[in-house]
Amino acid sequence: MSDLIPFAQPNVTPPALPGSVTVQHETEDLLDAAASDLLLHAFNCVRAFGDFHLALSGGSTPLPLYQRLMIDPKYRELPWNRTHLWIVDERRVGFESELSNFRAIDEILVEHSGIPREQVHPIMALQDDADVAYERQIRESMFFREKGQDRLDYVLLGMGTDGHTASLFPHSPALLDSLDVERRQPQVGKLIAINAGPKVTPPDRVTMTYALLNGARFVAVLVTGAGKRATLAKVAAGKDDPALMAELPILGVRPRVGELRWYLDAAACPEG
Repeated sequence: MSDLIPFAQPNVTPPALPGSVTVQHETEDLLDAAASDLLLHAFNCVRAFGDFHLALSGGSTPLPLYQRLMIDPKYRELPWNRTHLWIVDERRVGFESELSNFRAIDEILVEHSGIPREQVHPIMALQDDADVAYERQIRESMFFREKGQDRLDYVLLGMGTDGHTASLFPHSPALLDSLDVERRQPQVGKLIAINAGPKVTPPDRVTMTYALLNGARFVAVLVTGAGKRATLAKVAAGKDDPALMAELPILGVRPRVGELRWYLDAAACPEG
């Protein structure tokens, strides 16, 4: 896939991560690179399938990207009217809570993009069957796509300093349930899980699992800042060791037939 806008790579050696790596010195340039790829991928999917299934993460790192999509004229043509918006993970709080991932996405994107409300799919995280209900929504929404194309088109992930992604925390129940422990690799099974217990940063979560994430057509991992440098070094060093997935959950993100692309600023890149 080529970018809509050519971006010069900085004089930084990208870490040897699984998948491809895009590095930019300045965070603003990195956001442009990520937004450009997202726009092109959305156009391609609408042209091929008639719609675009987009899954977004919460947290502070991607918010500037969401703002860029709304205010930069280059990205106003993103086909929101053909987009289904999904949430990668959600804390088990109400939407009025500042801890809600959907709250920020709603305020920045949904309210200003023109996406039809019926195509916006928040996780009703306070429901007892939140995981079952959200998985049912996903399956029903993609029912009319031909078999093999019934998957998420684009997933945006982040990475915590502990190596977690989505709400798959190290050694947490939802993570371990997503792993084939004997073969030390992600397994196909439940698409959505409730994650709770002492290994989960409170409050409890509802999250996409490896089964859903690794079925996606394109997975982007956005990582910025020097605070993530040590973790990226561990990920690069352990990328060929499946035994480390329980310790560094981001290592379990390996699209089965899709593309994995990391977007890093220079500050996040390990030295050497």
